[in-house]
Amino acid sequence: MALQTSVEKYPALVLNADYRPLSYFPLSLWSWQDTLKSVFLERVDIVSEYDRVVRSPSFEMRLPSVISLKRYIKQSKQPAFTRFNVFLRDGFRCQYCGSLEELTFDHVLPRRLGGQTVWENITTACAPCNMRKGGRLPREVNMFPEIRPYIPTPQMLNKQGRAFPPNYLHESWRDYLYWDTELEE
Repeated sequence: MALQTSVEKYPALVLNADYRPLSYFPLSLWSWQDTLKSVFLERVDIVSEYDRVVRSPSFEMRLPSVISLKRYIKQSKQPAFTRFNVFLRDGFRCQYCGSLEELTFDHVLPRRLGGQTVWENITTACAPCNMRKGGRLPREVNMFPEIRPYIPTPQMLNKQGRAFPPNYLHESWRDYLYWDTELEE
């Protein structure tokens, strides 16, 4: 395995003031530059550090791997309505057949019949199912979404996001990513 030498490969996990990640998916990460700027502006506390050191002629510092905000940022009550968040809510699978391939979204009540592009009318569908359903009602083609579309809470999306961890998790992040997960008996 090649040693990571570039400072570009040292993002910091950003925790809210309550030591929970700002978001799980996408994982709240800041570049090393944004992290150092926030440290110098005293907006964050350093929780954990990498072994990697950055230097200037008059200064030396280990790069932070985990930081926490000094001021708590309140979560919004409703997440942004984005394609990604719809896919996350639906577990990145077609709600008609369960496929994980060629995902798109479908208007359950077709737009031609007055269906709107809102949380409660959009579901994840694979391209073949979307084509098969077309602009028809679910009952006309006997195709019903496994889960009726709904507005998720940020907490629901964070819980869903934990099932899809990023490709890279630094060991210093693990304690903060799953500390509020229920323990098994």
